[in-house]
Amino acid sequence: MKQLTKAEEQVMQIIWKLNEAIVKDVVEQFDEPKPAYTTVATVLTVLEKKGFVSHRKVGNTKLFTPFISKSEYTKFQFSSLLKNYFNDSFPKMATFFAKENQLDISDLESIMKQAEEEFKKDQNKAD
Repeated sequence: MKQLTKAEEQVMQIIWKLNEAIVKDVVEQFDEPKPAYTTVATVLTVLEKKGFVSHRKVGNTKLFTPFISKSEYTKFQFSSLLKNYFNDSFPKMATFFAKENQLDISDLESIMKQAEEEFKKDQNKAD
């Protein structure tokens, strides 16, 4: 999987949100000033070549859908961040974020509790 540019990621966020969209739908989701239709169409073509979206024809229009899920890309981005900035050390990364956000012990305990609940949910889904 390749890392997305800022423009590509903006378009993908919209595609993930809408689940399927034509170029016009994507353009409409942007704040003002909206990008040009042709710019968004070009970005979608690049995303298709990179394997992030696919399309099917509906009449003369291309209907785009995500090929890579948001969770797959999030996992990729997180792994890349961990590897490139924290030497694959989750404790180093967690310590960095705790310091940067001035978290205290109760904040860290709350994070641990939330993590435990998420793990339990995942385990229940697997069973």
